[in-house]
Amino acid sequence: MAKQTPKSKKIFYGIGEVADMFKVNQSLIRYWEKEFDVINPHKNKKGNRYFTQKDIDNFHLIYNLVKRKGYTLQGAKDIVRKKTRQTESEFEVVKTLEDMKRFLLELKENIPLDKEEE
Repeated sequence: MAKQTPKSKKIFYGIGEVADMFKVNQSLIRYWEKEFDVINPHKNKKGNRYFTQKDIDNFHLIYNLVKRKGYTLQGAKDIVRKKTRQTESEFEVVKTLEDMKRFLLELKENIPLDKEEE
């Protein structure tokens, strides 16, 4: 799941960008939009969806519950509605760990393999 860096922070994300962030099909994004009240994309006259950072954060929460923890959609809906402190806290921990992983992988890519390259 890619996170935008502060320099490239966008206001709206297209459905393709959101699907790419989570490595899922666009149809799943549309389905979750219908199933979860917390996802409210803006739509233009053509009906194209544009998601805000708040929507992306909610997708992170839903993705974590459904894909990682194995909750049913109804179970995830119940938790999202309640938004318990534990769930929000776990969500923040997962996001932090993903950010750390991404940082460490980038750092690893920039480390020279051979001492002679220094």
